[in-house]
Amino acid sequence: MNTRILLCIGACASFLAPAFGQNGELALKANDRVTISIGGIPDNEVPQISKVYTISDSGTVNLLHIGEVRAAGLKPSSLQRSIEQTYVAREIYTRPTVTVSIDGDAATARTIYVISGAVRNGPVPYSNGMTILKAIGVAGGFNPFAKPSKTKLIRNGVTTEIDLKNISANPSRDIPLQPEDQIIVPE
Repeated sequence: MNTRILLCIGACASFLAPAFGQNGELALKANDRVTISIGGIPDNEVPQISKVYTISDSGTVNLLHIGEVRAAGLKPSSLQRSIEQTYVAREIYTRPTVTVSIDGDAATARTIYVISGAVRNGPVPYSNGMTILKAIGVAGGFNPFAKPSKTKLIRNGVTTEIDLKNISANPSRDIPLQPEDQIIVPE
């Protein structure tokens, strides 16, 4: 029995870790607002690049000298490296230093969906570091008919069954969520 539980936890961890990332960075998506700042370039060009950008519907941002750069699907640190490498590879700048961050309003506009099994099913505002138990708590906790041991987490179209009853007994095993995740607790 304990071996099966450990295998289940291991499988959940291996499924969830790549999507969320080790450092908690969220993948960027179309219509996110990002702040891009650059240093190590001529002072007169800094204001033309360092500003807030909205990721286009096609998933790109348009930067001075290099044009469209893919942003959707990347984490801010990956976009940062991509921009730096592109400026260097095209011999535009020799040592640019770029920082990328999700604009505060865009980060708070992300949502988790509690489909069933909570007192108040529906959208839950995502916050950085939110876990599956925290999302259920924000939705009012489990309703009296919920079966937490058969919970399903749907992420990017992939469904994983999770025993929240077991996780409730050991909160260190709680699972980090990503925006747009869906939680279904059968009733």
